[in-house]
Amino acid sequence: MGQMPGRIDPLKNLFGVADMPSYYQPVKGILRHALVGSTGVPWLVPQAADQPHIFSKETAGPFVPAESLFNPLQPLIEAGYPAERLHAILLDRDPASSLASWLDKWSDRAPEGTLLDNYVVAALNGLRVESYARRHGIPVTHYVYEASKEAVSSVRILFDRLGLASRFTEDTVTAWNEMGQLESASTRIIFSNVLSIYLTSGIHGSDTAYRYRARTTASLSEDQLKILQRYGLHDIYRASVEACVRDLGLSASASERLFGDGIGAAA
Repeated sequence: MGQMPGRIDPLKNLFGVADMPSYYQPVKGILRHALVGSTGVPWLVPQAADQPHIFSKETAGPFVPAESLFNPLQPLIEAGYPAERLHAILLDRDPASSLASWLDKWSDRAPEGTLLDNYVVAALNGLRVESYARRHGIPVTHYVYEASKEAVSSVRILFDRLGLASRFTEDTVTAWNEMGQLESASTRIIFSNVLSIYLTSGIHGSDTAYRYRARTTASLSEDQLKILQRYGLHDIYRASVEACVRDLGLSASASERLFGDGIGAAA
């Protein structure tokens, strides 16, 4: 189970390529139906005997506060899903890059001020999701997008931490071929039932491998950057980086290559 503030990246395809059911926003899809008073399609989770491991990617935001405040773990726990069968992968990314991505993808669908407000709420809500997971005994792993600068080694460590070492091969990361067309029949992603008002063509993109892609932040205004600073989002991101370094057991040299100076190595 992974969540971050609205970051659409190909991590969800990675688990599908590794031959696991990989779902995209099944909980959020049900929420969106509820928000407009319609009945969504239930998420039928496979039996563990048939599929011992599945992946579900949930993202926060971007259009209304309810999407930025929701906790995808809570409905599962309250529906009786065993906490010991869950592992929360908390995803994060440099705040300026994340906000620039939101504005690039959705500014034609919602005012920039609305997107900025909801992004801040979503980023802060990540702390609530983590607190909920820990209170219910759900293991947590922090994975920061910038770790994908060295994708093969980072994913190998991530899979090992998740108990999926036997599922990992380098080809899982580097050789997607036609499976990298994320909006085609070749993708390994299982999309939830999406209302037409939420469809955004081309949002998932395509690639031939799981890799890091830098995003320019030059389009952000000084006022937008100041808001990220005012609400402590850079501090939250730094804490996520430090947790990622610890969780993945990264060395000081690897941490510096991926995240820059001053992060340090795993204790």
